[in-house]
Amino acid sequence: MQRRNLMKLAAATGGASLAYSALAACQSAGGTSDGELVLWAHNAGTPAEIEVTEEIIKAFNDSQDTYQATFEPFPQDVYNDTVNAAALSGDLPDLLTVDGPNVPNWAWAGHLLPLDLPADITDKFLPSVLGKFQGELYSVGHWEAACSIFARQSVLEGAGVRIPTIEQPWTREEFDDALQRVTADGTYQWAIDFSTADTGEWYPYAYSPFLQSFGGDLIDRETYLKSDGVLNGPEALSWGRWFQGLFTGGLASVESPVGAEDFMQGKAAMAFHGNWGALAAMDLYDDMLFLPPPDFGNGPKIGGGSWQWAATATADATGATAWMETALSDEYVAEFANKTGLIPATDAAAELTENYASDGKLRMMVDYSKEYAVLRPETPAYTVIASVFTQYAGDIIHGGDVQEALDAAVAEIDADIEANAGYGF
Repeated sequence: MQRRNLMKLAAATGGASLAYSALAACQSAGGTSDGELVLWAHNAGTPAEIEVTEEIIKAFNDSQDTYQATFEPFPQDVYNDTVNAAALSGDLPDLLTVDGPNVPNWAWAGHLLPLDLPADITDKFLPSVLGKFQGELYSVGHWEAACSIFARQSVLEGAGVRIPTIEQPWTREEFDDALQRVTADGTYQWAIDFSTADTGEWYPYAYSPFLQSFGGDLIDRETYLKSDGVLNGPEALSWGRWFQGLFTGGLASVESPVGAEDFMQGKAAMAFHGNWGALAAMDLYDDMLFLPPPDFGNGPKIGGGSWQWAATATADATGATAWMETALSDEYVAEFANKTGLIPATDAAAELTENYASDGKLRMMVDYSKEYAVLRPETPAYTVIASVFTQYAGDIIHGGDVQEALDAAVAEIDADIEANAGYGF
């Protein structure tokens, strides 16, 4: 692996100095041929995910005598730095988890091994959980997540608002009208909760699909060589002015807490939130609705792609493939969904779950993923795109000039792409 690429990944994932400090957390590494398969994951502190991974490892280890898998979870807030440090020192494990939108960057930097999995396995999975770069498969995820409009039936009906369906979602005009209606009597301080305090991956994951529904995008997906014209063109400007107007017009709070807390506390009439919060909302309100996102002219859109399993470039490829084949059974896909509440990534697994089966209370989330999910741009430039979009979307929310913010975002993104010779495109 070229050191130049490794240092670029260090900048993208938090800086080389942080990465070297995180190296102290690395207790073991893979890339051996002695039959040991070392697995790393981002989910320390998430017992449900760890429990399922350990079940998979036990089943794999008990099923054959050639390989023995071991597992080490890390806290998510240091995970990328830990992986980067291991890459710099040549101490990557055999298998690791990677956030879906980061797959192209890690593949381009030389971290990951293309997967050679049978089509009868991969064809079962939602397209949005298959991590690809330039046509090659590098990762597969057990689960997906979907955002929707959280609302209460009594509130919408009381305000005279039509309840949208997947066949007939709200138009922009209907959505704007609904926002006005649900706050007209003064019961709610805000019309909708956007969890603006969640400034990690939330802004590009949650907000850029609105941009895409308007007809703009984060990058020109025909070439992946520029953002100019799509992130600062007329459609993007229309999105930015509309989105800003929700905050300057008092319909949404610029300081709404993480996790749709304003909605959960009865301060906001609706929320744009993910399925991971659905069960808690149902426990709180007995008339919960999880509605499709509005159609702003180019179809409803939501973000797709989450954490996935990948093999590293230094892995025992045969052993890593064997572990993946065990791990990706419908049984374990369903188990992740049952333990975590997230969307199972295959239809067969969904039928093994309580909430996502055909008659499940959250079945619509599966349908939203199938119908509306848009992957964040599959380019190594995404790590920069995400950071830049978060910064300037924040400026827009706080009342900054929309065109200036979009032009500044484009300038930074396009300069990064040029500096990295197009990232291979």
